Amino acid sequence: MTQDNNNAKGSLWQRLRRLAFGVVGIAFVAGIIFWGGFNTVLELTNREAFCIGCHEMKENVFKEYRNTIHYQNRTGVRATCPDCHVPKEWIPKIIRKIQASNEVFHHLLGSIDTPEKFNAKRVQLAQNEWRRMKKNNSQECRNCHNYEYFDYSVQGRRSNKAHQSGLAEGKTCIDCHKGIAHSLPPIEQDIGATRESVAPEVFHPPVPPKQD
Repeated sequence: MTQDNNNAKGSLWQRLRRLAFGVVGIAFVAGIIFWGGFNTVLELTNREAFCIGCHEMKENVFKEYRNTIHYQNRTGVRATCPDCHVPKEWIPKIIRKIQASNEVFHHLLGSIDTPEKFNAKRVQLAQNEWRRMKKNNSQECRNCHNYEYFDYSVQGRRSNKAHQSGLAEGKTCIDCHKGIAHSLPPIEQDIGATRESVAPEVFHPPVPPKQD
């Protein structure tokens, strides 16, 4: 009788162990599938095509961006919407994506669905982004333009002076380069950025946009 009980307990333990391994295995595979799907969707929303999928962006800031050196230049290296507006680091990226849900909400509300509505909110929208970039020390800019590797000897005299004095004063990229990819809000409004306060290289000669 005792041996039969021991055999029954052993058999039960083996079944439980196989069940546990099965559950863990299924959970592991399901986790991989979930993570792959989640990351795929996340990256699909991290593309320029997605960013300009709504006419608010395509007809306003994207048109401005196409006339800048970040869109077309002699080397063919482009900084697209997510390169400047979405952090690459995981936690900051997720935080930014959560914040972007508010932008989707306002798209559905039609808050800036006409040029007039967009221009009326341009100062507020610009200041929100400037504040974000100031807070993270212009991380998105520095992903490509790491000032620790500046070669001042090949920079123009004004750029050389502005960069060195700005860094000495603890400034970050967005403090001076507010108009680098999009038109500045009307200068007569109190935005803290004028043609005189923005580095000269911000105002590149316009590049004719490519025809669609």
